[in-house]
Amino acid sequence: MSTYPALRPRRLRVSKNLRRLVQETTLTASNLIAPMFVRHGKDIRNPIVSMPGQFQFSVDTAVREAESISEMGIPAVLLFGIPAQKDATGSENYDPEGIVPQAIRAIKKAVPELVVISDMCFCEYTNHGHCGIINIPDGPCYESHLPEGYLLNDQTLELLANASVVHAEAGADIIAPSGMIDGMISTIRDALDENGFSNTTIMSYAAKYSSAFYGPFRDAAESPPSFGDRRQYQMDPANSREALKEVDLDVAEGADILMVKPALPYLDIIQQIRARYDLPLAAYHVSGEYSMIKAAAAQGWIDEQLVALESLVSIRRAGADMIITYFAQDAVRWLS
Repeated sequence: MSTYPALRPRRLRVSKNLRRLVQETTLTASNLIAPMFVRHGKDIRNPIVSMPGQFQFSVDTAVREAESISEMGIPAVLLFGIPAQKDATGSENYDPEGIVPQAIRAIKKAVPELVVISDMCFCEYTNHGHCGIINIPDGPCYESHLPEGYLLNDQTLELLANASVVHAEAGADIIAPSGMIDGMISTIRDALDENGFSNTTIMSYAAKYSSAFYGPFRDAAESPPSFGDRRQYQMDPANSREALKEVDLDVAEGADILMVKPALPYLDIIQQIRARYDLPLAAYHVSGEYSMIKAAAAQGWIDEQLVALESLVSIRRAGADMIITYFAQDAVRWLS
């Protein structure tokens, strides 16, 4: 007879179905958001070398991909645009005929039930690769009292407001500002409301860190900065309390959904935000996290399926309601 009859947690692990019954954290298609990269052209499905299994799509192939995503039960896609031309203000982002507005209209026409999220930033659209208007003498705006190369906050807010309205008019269900620009949530909320889009949701990249895990994404979106880095507006990876301040501000300004980016190196931040707020919480399992798993699996060092699913479950366990991940479609296949 056991001396410790009450201390037998292994009883609950004896069989697969028993483990399922007592599983605390679940992962389903409903928790996933699939990112997509769209560019001009026709019948394009360009492989992204640094992100095996991911592609740049033209609008027509993006529609077919969105249909497949919806059929799998994944409720949403997140769109990133690759413009035909780049300039100092990222003008294609607020052009009604820009690549993302075109893709939004086409996807919503073909798959109206699919939630379309528009990533709202300017790094893909500017010729310098930064997330807004840069303070340089020959630029569209110049303030001599500020350092050269500084991202101008209020001038960038005007562009974000204009582009958000354009994307909402195209049919975006959610606007997701990602530049960590001060005041971006209240500015976009006001612009949407004033133009009749009070039901358009805002998903804020509330705690977006200046991370080394973004490298493959910059290949995919063709958006590396041409000088410097983004540390002046993205968060220092060493800071935790600052993340909560950023989240507090975005909640006060009217964010509907909060987000932490990246996910795995910042599970502590996800957990703290979940304990602080009841708002829906997203986490972005970013390109570097994805590509590391892919690369190690290709070498035979890890089991891709088991490691990817364990990673996604850990993000859910930390408190994320939804996960933006390049593994979205694979995860659904593995879970079925």
